[in-house]
Amino acid sequence: MPSYFQIIKLVLPLALGMVNNAVMQFIDRAFLARESMTSLESVMPSSMLSLIVLCFFQGVVAYSGTYVANFHGAGDVPMERLSRRVGILIAVVSGILTLAFLPMGEIVLRAFSLGGEVADKGIAYFEICILGGIFLYLQMAEQTFFTGLGKTRVVFVVCLIGNLANIFLDWVFIFGKLGFPKFGIEGAALATVSSLAIQWVILLSLSCRHFRSSPEEKKLRLRDTWSLLKGMLRFGIPAGGYNILNLSSFTIFVFFAGRVGHLEAAVSNACFAVNYLLFAPIEGFALGAQTLVAQLKGSRRIKAARRAGLMTVVLSIAFTTIMLAFTLIFYRPILECFAPAEIAQKNAFITLGRTLLWLMAAWQIFEVLDTVLCGALKGAGDTKFVLWWMLFVSFIVWIPTVAVVSIVKNEMPLLWATMIISVALLAAGSLTRWLASSWVRIRIA
Repeated sequence: MPSYFQIIKLVLPLALGMVNNAVMQFIDRAFLARESMTSLESVMPSSMLSLIVLCFFQGVVAYSGTYVANFHGAGDVPMERLSRRVGILIAVVSGILTLAFLPMGEIVLRAFSLGGEVADKGIAYFEICILGGIFLYLQMAEQTFFTGLGKTRVVFVVCLIGNLANIFLDWVFIFGKLGFPKFGIEGAALATVSSLAIQWVILLSLSCRHFRSSPEEKKLRLRDTWSLLKGMLRFGIPAGGYNILNLSSFTIFVFFAGRVGHLEAAVSNACFAVNYLLFAPIEGFALGAQTLVAQLKGSRRIKAARRAGLMTVVLSIAFTTIMLAFTLIFYRPILECFAPAEIAQKNAFITLGRTLLWLMAAWQIFEVLDTVLCGALKGAGDTKFVLWWMLFVSFIVWIPTVAVVSIVKNEMPLLWATMIISVALLAAGSLTRWLASSWVRIRIA
């Protein structure tokens, strides 16, 4: 049976890596807030729209890491390395297919943005992210390979290097330093794509250096590659679909929130940046749960897999409780990082921000429970359940509720309060599914 120490050893680098990403995004948003309030207002809907496109392919590519973990648990080295190569193949094809979504930014952001300048900036950001999508997929294929092997410290170090480069390039490109022109919001997108390319190159060099092909791998047939490809698509497509539903429902909410008012939208975007900073480590816990469950199922240790999933939930809830307490105590200096300089606007910004942060605290425990258990279910191969449950809760319950609230009383705190209902339902369904153990009968390889 796994111990808490063993789980922390695997999960902590992943959680720290996600914190790294969140800090980078936090600084990115803070830089854009200093560049202009219009840039800050533009970046949330445009970044969410780009993520909706990218996250589907990212989810499919990332599922190669679950296969790596499963074969690693079974002790099948040739197949775990073949899983990496199939993941790279999916990444390249995904990068090409993503380009078909370039016109989407113009259509959607023109239709839903608050003004012409907001739309122009958002479209530019979206297009750069889509063009650079292949670097995200290639980086993900290499990263999940190391994660599946349990080498999470390698992932963290590379992530740290990439994000430090991102922050530096943000400063250079957004504000036009070191002889570069001032790109503004486009500079933030360029910095993000560049940092992903840097991480991919580092991970690729490490994998080529340390994991050379063995004679056993050369005996693997085309049939083995085709079998893996079909399996990754079978389980990875629902995982990617889950990502789309999760992000698209949230993006629809962001568009509803953007119609409340300019200041309210800026406050909401800032609080979501804080929310991501707090929630990002939990994505690391979820990835750790997914990896652990896949490894333990690969070695046919079902009881250990069940316990590992629940123990990871306990650790993630304890961590989140501490972080939420810190945020609510020091809410003012946190919000001042985003607030405008003018006194009246600043006070209104902080007052509304404080209310939204308390609402965020109310739903986060449920969100943590759901996210980690969904990770565990994905590791077990139960990707269809997480897809359909997300579809029901988000688009049958939550979004219709948001629409009604926006018509009856269009106020930001009320819109944010609808998320408590949504995440509580998601958490209840995921917990029930995990305890029912239907996932035990699913075999991914």
